[in-house]
Amino acid sequence: MRHPLLALPEAFHAGTPQGITSVCSAHPIVIEAALRIAKRLDRPALIEATCNQVNQDGGYTGMTPQGFRNFVEQIALSSDCETVEIILGGDHLGPNPWKTLDAEDAMKKADEMIAAFAAAGFTKLHLDTSMGCKGEPVALNDEETAARAARLAEIAEAHAPGNPSPVYIIGTEVPVPGGATEALNGHDLKITTPEAVEQTYAIHREAFAQRGIIDVFERVIGLVVQPGVEFGHSDVIHFEPQKAANLTKYLKQLPGLVFEAHSTDYQTEANLAALVNGGFAILKVGPWLTFALREALYGLDAVADVLEQSPPRNRLMLAMEDVMQASPDNWLKYYDGTETQKWLQRHFSLSDRIRYYWPAETATSAVTELLERLDNQDIPTPLASQYLPSMTTDSTSCTAREALLHAVENVLNRYENAVHSR
Repeated sequence: MRHPLLALPEAFHAGTPQGITSVCSAHPIVIEAALRIAKRLDRPALIEATCNQVNQDGGYTGMTPQGFRNFVEQIALSSDCETVEIILGGDHLGPNPWKTLDAEDAMKKADEMIAAFAAAGFTKLHLDTSMGCKGEPVALNDEETAARAARLAEIAEAHAPGNPSPVYIIGTEVPVPGGATEALNGHDLKITTPEAVEQTYAIHREAFAQRGIIDVFERVIGLVVQPGVEFGHSDVIHFEPQKAANLTKYLKQLPGLVFEAHSTDYQTEANLAALVNGGFAILKVGPWLTFALREALYGLDAVADVLEQSPPRNRLMLAMEDVMQASPDNWLKYYDGTETQKWLQRHFSLSDRIRYYWPAETATSAVTELLERLDNQDIPTPLASQYLPSMTTDSTSCTAREALLHAVENVLNRYENAVHSR
């Protein structure tokens, strides 16, 4: 069986660029929305789990790779999307969750992790070994990064069931997962140079050859670069194609490869289409999807109060504040400023670190209670217009669950329009 993502570099180098949306989320509503769009458009759904979300120890979702696969397949079954072609990807696979350990101990954990991802049938594997571990520089040199990446690829090959065989993404200039942690300045964002791409490609090829897996390197289809896109707490650096023109030009010398663009959240549809035209065929999106979901949940909380003839009391927001304050590890080192600024960031930052808290029991209970209050009743369009802005283009009423799915689909539709706009 031929891997469907092999068509991306073929299309770019044939002069007919194509792209695919990489949905990086473990939230069931986000996954269902992605599957519904894939079914409606008869396209594959690429769904990725990061090393922090999902790993052999459970990650912050409590799911192993096989558990995540079962989770996605159950959502497909329950949403009548079982016929959708699902491509599962592992994102940032490397020592990142264990980088406080000595390098070899962290890599042994990474070995176990990529074996579990491969064995579970994840066929798009992003090898991210660029970060230093205990006692090492924050960012490793290309040679060490490539050697560790080849090590992980060899392990993946030994555990992958095949049909299709996995494809790989490499790169050493990997943006911070989840968005930048400080105010952004477009002039300070360093765009990857063609020289860096050339070096990364050559060094990885040599590292794979040294391990005797040069044939596996032929399935490296993508390289992570920085094309000039990023987002922080409240600002976005938008793509400017002319600044990445040299990258696009150089890519034409690398048959079999496209670029993978991280942190494409909050870009305009035109910018997303320009990225694909420039060879950035794999567009990763995550925080924007759960940001839209959080907007809809807070909006529904207000709707529930209004339908009960009360002004909004923000009960869900207060519940989530309690959850985040009780377990601050996922936001404390990322948000700073005054207490007011940190409050706003906890709930409204574009990096959306509140997404780590939706699986918590208290948060799940609060959302369940909210949906039970609405009890599948229709939300009148004028009321939706007030509190659910993504629904304003609809002329009919909707249920709470449809409002949540619509909020996510509203973002994903922009990506689908962009990646298939040729």
